[in-house]
This record gives sequence, structure tokens and C-alpha cells, in this order.
Amino acid sequence: MPFLPWLKKKKSPVPLDKSVFQKHTSPVKQNYQALLETCLKSRCLFTDDYFPAHFSSIGRGALLKKLPRNLQWKRPHALHRSPVFYAANRKQLDLCQGLLENCWFLAALEALTFHQDILAAVVPQNQSFERKYAGIFHFRFWNFGEWIDVVVDDRLPVNEAGELVFVSSVYKNVFWGALLEKAYAKLYGSYEDLQIGQVSEALVDFTGGVNIRIKLAAAPPDLWDILTRATYSRSLMGCQTHLGVYFPSVSLPCIQTTKVLKNGLVAGHAYTVTGIRKVTCQYGPENLVRLRNPWGRIEWKGDWSDGSCKWELLSPKEKILLRKKEEDGEFWMSLQDFKIHFVDLVICKLTPDLMSREDGKKWMYSLKGGRWVKGSTAGGSLGFCDGTFWMNPQYWLNVLPVEDSKKNLGSCSVVISLMQKHSSKHRNRAPHLYIGFSLYKYPESNRKLPSAFFTQHQAVNNHQVFLDEREVTHDFHLKPGVYVIVPSTLEPQQEAEFILRVFSRRHVLREMGSNTSFTLSKEIVDRYEGKMWEDFFIKHFEQNPEINAVHLQRILNNISWRNFQNFHLSFSLDACQGILALLDLNASGTLSIQEFRVLWKRLLFYLEIFQKKDISRSGKLDLVELHAAVQETGISLGNEVCNLMAIRYGDPDLKISFESFVCFMLRVEIMGEAFRNLTQDGKGIYLQESEWMMMTLYS
Repeated sequence: MPFLPWLKKKKSPVPLDKSVFQKHTSPVKQNYQALLETCLKSRCLFTDDYFPAHFSSIGRGALLKKLPRNLQWKRPHALHRSPVFYAANRKQLDLCQGLLENCWFLAALEALTFHQDILAAVVPQNQSFERKYAGIFHFRFWNFGEWIDVVVDDRLPVNEAGELVFVSSVYKNVFWGALLEKAYAKLYGSYEDLQIGQVSEALVDFTGGVNIRIKLAAAPPDLWDILTRATYSRSLMGCQTHLGVYFPSVSLPCIQTTKVLKNGLVAGHAYTVTGIRKVTCQYGPENLVRLRNPWGRIEWKGDWSDGSCKWELLSPKEKILLRKKEEDGEFWMSLQDFKIHFVDLVICKLTPDLMSREDGKKWMYSLKGGRWVKGSTAGGSLGFCDGTFWMNPQYWLNVLPVEDSKKNLGSCSVVISLMQKHSSKHRNRAPHLYIGFSLYKYPESNRKLPSAFFTQHQAVNNHQVFLDEREVTHDFHLKPGVYVIVPSTLEPQQEAEFILRVFSRRHVLREMGSNTSFTLSKEIVDRYEGKMWEDFFIKHFEQNPEINAVHLQRILNNISWRNFQNFHLSFSLDACQGILALLDLNASGTLSIQEFRVLWKRLLFYLEIFQKKDISRSGKLDLVELHAAVQETGISLGNEVCNLMAIRYGDPDLKISFESFVCFMLRVEIMGEAFRNLTQDGKGIYLQESEWMMMTLYS
């Protein structure tokens, strides 16, 4: 019997129709702006004939039996007195899962809310239920290599009480989540087609990024460092708990009747990773991971849960700012418990440098489309049929050395992703084929490699994995040189379309043979994470693992702040002492590199808003600009509070510099977070005297 590549099996592969090649069904393309203008001109509300308010849009299977008896479709204006499309405050973006078994989708969507710029690309912000309202909304998704616009009307399925049947917001007057879910259901055929899936799929659809999957049972020793880099860069993270009997590739439905374990976790359920924190206990440091259940309730009950006695080991300030007492589905747990109780961690990055050992922030991305055609290019895997493997499409990859790398490591990070396209309009009606790819060092030849080559040479990834999933991704450390990528199905004569993506610092990708096609290549740069910043910070923290206010001032004043060339920008010692007091949770008088990363991320956010609202380019905000800047951050402050803070932090003319704006915003955010964590009813809080002193005097 021939050697078979490693196969992660879930069910018997089902061949597609052998008679006719089933081409991927492209989504319907509608012009949002033209439709909006037509509706406004005719003074009518938009109705979408391509995704009607009908049972056909919900599905045709078991989901229909779960629906309320008198299902109705209503627009938000009929459900709430003052509907809001989108809330700028991140906390008001929290969602709750409905009848649909799509915790994988919700977990990815929750991760998206932590990155306003990425969220704005998926959810265009210039939409509302007031200005230019015509009952039409649109959303953007990355769909097999291209960003597409999906248009929907705002008729949503509700029960007799007027409650949304599927996704709803924690704040019942906010409807962006329900409408986005409707657009995603339209993209994939119906609501029922969202029943089964994986967090990794939705993360890619929201970003066009690349996924890294870490099996937590065999987690790398630097897992905390990976989580840290992911948290303080533009990465989205999700994870899944163990099943009763676990099969690594199974995508199980996540339903409200799923088994809730004694420890409060839901078996076989997707969660969002919402943050990390290294805390200082009486016995030493402890690494914590914060997670959220998409249901918006049912939380972990072990160590570091809301009711855990572990919180008493922290300083009063640290406990106040981290511990939440409300049942909102969000909770903390130790890194060790995280590795024990969760199966895998999925990290989606816009650039693949999370696992890279290379310096620099510029990456190159190439995409090629292809297909496996019966009798032509559907050769199957080498293990099934050696004689036809060479027939598969072959791609020539030249990995080039990186000229700007500071370290000569001898190898380059390369991420290769193979994604199959579903042939049906409905994503869950056509089973995925088992797919994978082989990578070979390429000899001196310009022709497609013959059958004999593959029987005489071993693949670089000699332990190929074939999965019946939408995407298979693998990261390599390759020496510069020429390679060949051979994507294939597990069995020969199985037909499908696919896209091949390659990420590296520098490369050339093209298809081999006569049927060459266009290669999409572009440079990608992650503006929020560059190794040059990390190197700059690490240099300071290697000398001083904990920095005081003087060190903080030196770091901030040595940074070349972009777009501030027209005037001098500096941080005073007094401002740095104030910043340190706000962020120093364990009252040590210093900041760790973790606490500094939190500050740095906020500084970039504040800087972007400050520049946007500083209309006169004077380097200062007047009262009107300050109000607009605070509103832009998503925080609601009354005029009196804003005026009071301008008196406290402004100059004699009540104008706020960037330095003062940072101190002002940090105080507002931290005090707001403390209130939300301490309040029992959303109206007031009870503090012990020591807690009151800690929160008012020290900050």
C-alpha cells in the first residue's frame, strides 16, 4: 500500500459531480450608492429582492423548527424609539448570540471591535438611521482574494415581543451587529449557512489576513511573548474549548443547549481573546488571559474568575481596574488554565510577522487563482497516486534575501496559504474537499516538473497535512532560493477552484507551464507594529526593566513623532509623573514594558485623533475641538466635565496641548473603567476608604 500523507479525518471525502466542473458562484454585486440615491429620490425604503424577508433567507433545514411561531420581519425604527446603527464606545459594541449556532462568527466579530480601523473597513461608518436613511446598509468582506460590498435592507427577523431572533446588541438600540450578520448570511446563502464554521474563517473574511493556529497542548515555550506581540499589534484572536471527545478538525455547532461544564466553560465553544495582563501577586508575577463568551453570559468559575479569592492578592488599584463583577460573559483566567482548558488559539494578523525572527515591517503578499480539473490538473496527492501527482498546478516561488535585515539569520519567514472555493451559493451545502500542498526545492529548470522528479525528491514539508477545511496554512523558515509549490486534493479527479497566497519579506511567485495567469502582488505594512519601535523600547527596558518618570520622559522625548514637525512636542516631567501614576497599577512607582506597551498603543490612538481635530494645526485644541476629540474616542462626557478638565489641563486660554490631552484622556478612560468594574447597578459604586484613597490621591 502506498504511503499516505498525514490525514486529519472527520468524514469520508465526497467527490464533486464528475460530469461538469462546478465553478464557484460569485456573490451578487449591487451598487450601494446608486441604490441609496434612487430610494432617497423616490422617498421609499429599500427592499432587497436578492435576500428577501422570507423563510428562504433563513434556510431550509433544522433552523426553521427553532424559529418562534409568529416570526416577523421589522425595521429598527419599529423596534426602538431611537435606533442607533453604530456606537463609538467599544463597550457598547458588545453583542449577544441568538438562536443561530454561530459562536464562531460572534467570537471573530467581538475580536474585530478591539480594532476600530479594521472594523471601519468592514462596517462603513457613514451610515445611520437618521441622515440619508433609506432602509439600506452595506458591509465589506474579504471574499477569496477580493474585497466585496454586500448590500442589505434593514428588515430583521423578530419574535412576537419584537426581540431579535439572531444576533443582538447588549444595548438594545444598537443594530450594527444584527445587520452585519444579515449581510454575512447573504454572502454565504442564508442564515442557516452560518450554523457551522470556524473562528479562523470569519477572521480572514473580516481582514484578508493570515491565520496562525497554535495547539495549546503543545504550545511553544514563548506563548506569552506571542500573545503579548499579538495583543499590542493589530491581531485578532479567538479560541475553542475541548469537546467531550475531541477530533482536532471538527467544526461543531455552538448552541445554547451545549453542555456547560462545572467550571463555567461551555464544551466545544468558541471564545474571543480580549486581552492579557501580567499582574503582581504577593507570591510573584502571574500571567492572565481575558476572554469573552459570545453569549454575553456564562463565565469561568475557577481561579481569577469574577468571584475568585485570587484578586485579594493584588494591590487595591490593580484589583479595581481589572476585576469585573458583572455577568457579561467576559472573564480572566491564568495562562496555565488557558492552556489546559482550551484546545487551540487562532491569531489572525494583517502581516505574518508574529512568529518571524526577522527585523523590519514591510511584507510582500502574492495571490494566484487556480483550479483542479478532472483529467487535466486534478492529480490528487502523492500518496494516493504517484503517476498523476505531477498533473497538479505547480507554482514557481523565488524567495529573495532581505536587504534591510539587521540580522543575517540565513533563513526567511514564508507563510503559504491554500484556500478552496465552495462550488455552491450556500457555504454548507457542498462539503469541503481534503486539500493540502507540497513544497519542493526547485532544480535549475524552467519547465513544469515531471512525474519522476516527485518520486526521487522529498518535499520540504515532508509531513503534509490534508484537511477538509476551507484553508490550510503553514509557515516556513526557508533559505533564499527557488522552490515549487504543488497544491492538491487528497484524492485524484476531484474538482474545485482555489487561491494560493504567499506572504514573505521578498519573493516572486508565478505559475509554471503554458497556462500562466496574472499574479496579484503588493506590499503590506502594519503601521501599528514595527520592529524599529520594539527595538527602541527593548533597548531602554534592557537597561532598566522597570522605568520611572525620568526614564519615561527620556523615551517619549527621544521619539520622532510623525506629523509634528511644525512645532516642538515634548513631555514634561510633571506630565510623565501623572501618566506613570495612572498606569502603575501595583503602586511600584515604575512601569514595566507591558505597561509601557499599553501606553504606547493609547498614545498612537490619541495622536491620530488629536491631529484630526486640530483643524488650525496649532498643536493645541480649543474647547470646541476638545469636545469633538473626546467624542471621536467614543467616550461620552458632559460639557461641565469637559470644561472642568480644560481648566485643569489647559493653558490660560483653555487650550489643550497633546501632552495635556494624553493625561486628560488616560484619566477619563481609567476612571471610567474603574466605575464600570465596581458598579452593581450602573448608577453608583461602593468603595472602602483605602480604595477611595488609592483611586483619587495616587492617580
